[in-house]
Amino acid sequence: MKKIKNSYIVLFSVILALVGCQENDYQFGEIVTPSNITITADIVGADANNPYGDGSGTVNFTVNASNASSYVFYFDGVAEKSPSGELTKRFSKVGVNTYSVVVKANGTGGVSSTALTEVEVFSSFSDVDAENFLSGANVGDSKKWYWQANVDVHVGLGPVSDDYGNGEFAYEAWWNGIKAWDAEKSCMYDNEFVFTRTANGLTFEQTVGPAFVPGTYAGYLGVGGDQCHDESVATNMFGVKNVSLSPSVSKAATEGSYNNEPYRGTSFTISEGGFMGWFVGASTYDIISISNTELIVRIIEDTASGSGAAWYHKFTSTKPTQTAGYTYTDLVWEDDFNTNGAPDATKWTYDLGAGGWGNGEEQTYTNSADNVIVEDGSLKIMAIADGASYTSARLKSQGLYEFTYGRVEVRAKLPASQGTWPAIWMLGANFSTVGWPEAGEIDIMEQKGQDKNTVLSTLHYPGNSAGNGPSQSTSVPTSTTEFHNYTVEWTASKIEFYVDDVPYHSFTNDATLPFNADFFLILNVAMGGSLGGDIDPTFTEDSMEIDYVKVYQ
Repeated sequence: MKKIKNSYIVLFSVILALVGCQENDYQFGEIVTPSNITITADIVGADANNPYGDGSGTVNFTVNASNASSYVFYFDGVAEKSPSGELTKRFSKVGVNTYSVVVKANGTGGVSSTALTEVEVFSSFSDVDAENFLSGANVGDSKKWYWQANVDVHVGLGPVSDDYGNGEFAYEAWWNGIKAWDAEKSCMYDNEFVFTRTANGLTFEQTVGPAFVPGTYAGYLGVGGDQCHDESVATNMFGVKNVSLSPSVSKAATEGSYNNEPYRGTSFTISEGGFMGWFVGASTYDIISISNTELIVRIIEDTASGSGAAWYHKFTSTKPTQTAGYTYTDLVWEDDFNTNGAPDATKWTYDLGAGGWGNGEEQTYTNSADNVIVEDGSLKIMAIADGASYTSARLKSQGLYEFTYGRVEVRAKLPASQGTWPAIWMLGANFSTVGWPEAGEIDIMEQKGQDKNTVLSTLHYPGNSAGNGPSQSTSVPTSTTEFHNYTVEWTASKIEFYVDDVPYHSFTNDATLPFNADFFLILNVAMGGSLGGDIDPTFTEDSMEIDYVKVYQ
């Protein structure tokens, strides 16, 4: 059947079902039940010779009703909102098929009316293999997809249509440096996307959030960029939605190639503004390639953002798992804090006194049992308000245990109070002779006094002192309520930081840096200062609890 520009308008009779609080009176004060619902279905390309359309399967619906303020269409039980009453729907089941469409007209005060109609539509486009790969071949089959976080470039960025001579519009020409298990994107790696085959086609549901919002789109939304957000920002994230397949029409899919292979030529659209984890205001994906285990797609960011960005995503049907792959596995030193009382004097000594410690801190460090004690299997470092000042403790292994290279793992629960500054770190053993930052400093874990949902790691060395130094942060929302493992692995070529065995910060070491000599361990809780910030005026006491400290080489 050939395509025809004009459309043949088909008016369908409707079965009207009135829903309200009254049996016969449709108005009570300001509450008015919608009535006189009419549905118009414009089948694209339909005429006397092609009554079911041009094969695209596209129908433009218009609904009107008296006293209605908004409308909701239901296709196979899946809702698609339409405040104006106008909606374009593509039916993708191949052949001529009859579909039941329910429309709900919403009135004031929560009352509504519904109408039912049927439409016969012809769809000639088919990519059965893609459908089968997405969801399974049989009605009722479902398939889960996940971010392919274990491979490099599982997310990439390129221009929508710009070509600089190498077909850049069809691959990640702008940004292709992301590595496997990227720390910044780790918040989205638990996403789960479910495609299900029904009698009338495919549905989609994101069952596990959150949504990642890149910086290119975050400015348009007015939210923080390059971070995850919940459904208060990505309001269309959850819920069952319809999926329709159609021929790809983008320049990338029709003219370009990816890894020297042409695009598949099929796109899919998720209804109701649905998306696969990466929120950029768009719902249509070009399928670059698909198999039973891998899906590679391209999506063009909503043009309202003005970015001109096309995003590339890789998914897998088997959820990846991450192993740290540590270099050092032989346990050479540990303290499990299993003996009640003062900390083991063969392993720990103290820094004592006040003076701000170079950071404007407000505490005085002591070795009193009020501030540091081992009990119930943990070391507890307690910061305590003492009149207008504060006391706390700072333990160190200086002169007792010093080492070059290895993996340090500390399992700890952090203080929750505003103004507390817990730290797990290392300092060069030659500090007393060469000073700081010449001796070098490795901050395994620090937490700001104003943000108890995040931890950070930092390195200091000549030219990178005070507030400078390579630093990265990662989200740990339960840092003050649960124990977590804070780890650094330090080699001659690399220093890498982890939380619960997930890497989030990597630094290249070399012979010119101070990180090639002995260091010692430090554990402390400071109050106020450059990272602690303003202290809660009602503060009385809080603690960092440490389950163990282990060193592997």
